[in-house]
Amino acid sequence: MCSHHLIEPVACTPAAGWEKGQVENQVGLVRERFFTPRLRFRSYDELNGWLLDKCLAWAKAHAHPERPERTIWEVFEEERPKLISYRGRFFDGFHALPASVSKTCLVRFDNNRYSVSASAVGHPVDIHAYADRIVIRQDGRIVAERRSFGRGETIYDPWHYVPVLARKPGALRNGAPFKDWVLPAALDRVRRKLAGSDDGDRQMVKILAAALSDGLPAVEAACAQALAENVHSAHVVLNILARRRDPGPAAPIHTPAALRLRHAPVADCARYDSLRSA
Repeated sequence: MCSHHLIEPVACTPAAGWEKGQVENQVGLVRERFFTPRLRFRSYDELNGWLLDKCLAWAKAHAHPERPERTIWEVFEEERPKLISYRGRFFDGFHALPASVSKTCLVRFDNNRYSVSASAVGHPVDIHAYADRIVIRQDGRIVAERRSFGRGETIYDPWHYVPVLARKPGALRNGAPFKDWVLPAALDRVRRKLAGSDDGDRQMVKILAAALSDGLPAVEAACAQALAENVHSAHVVLNILARRRDPGPAAPIHTPAALRLRHAPVADCARYDSLRSA
């Protein structure tokens, strides 16, 4: 990070050990000031938003330590034009470590298990752990991106297992990754209508597999059109997708008058005989 931002890696004044105690004391004050009693948040975004409000309120209500006639907020506003603007996350900071993928498409990290794309089974992956998420890559391709801060949890993404359903369509009803799977409205209605037929699971698997190639919005629109026509078979949904995928005949090209033939060629095979006899 220091080489990326071209800064010297000096956290405090060299040979000044007393500064370490000051930093630790300030950290303790912040914990006591803002995090007593200990609070709970649903996400980092909620925590950061709450902490920002508390910091702004504190800065506006307390005097600056070096300029007591002004508040911390007033001094900050005076210095704001001289500060370097934030340019985004140019430094990609993460903790990387290798991992293996189990036969059930799971990768273990920090006491939890995360599902990855079925195509990643049998090959090593790289885990990039950020503060708020983990990104699992294989040969530069992202095969999963999730994060849970619990312990002993298994986090499934049902779309990772859709290619496996082609071999085991019955898992759509009983498989752990597909329990309580919330699908878009039209797709879910088609699934419920197909549940009563003998090959309903196999037909639904074909529709779900189409979402991997055509995209979920296109499949959802095709299912909505099929339901509007009072049909709900996989054959009809796939035909709708194929028709929408086909751009149709190209628009005719109008030839400019300057490029039109003045003497149209005549299909006369006898001309070949005359040329051969010459």
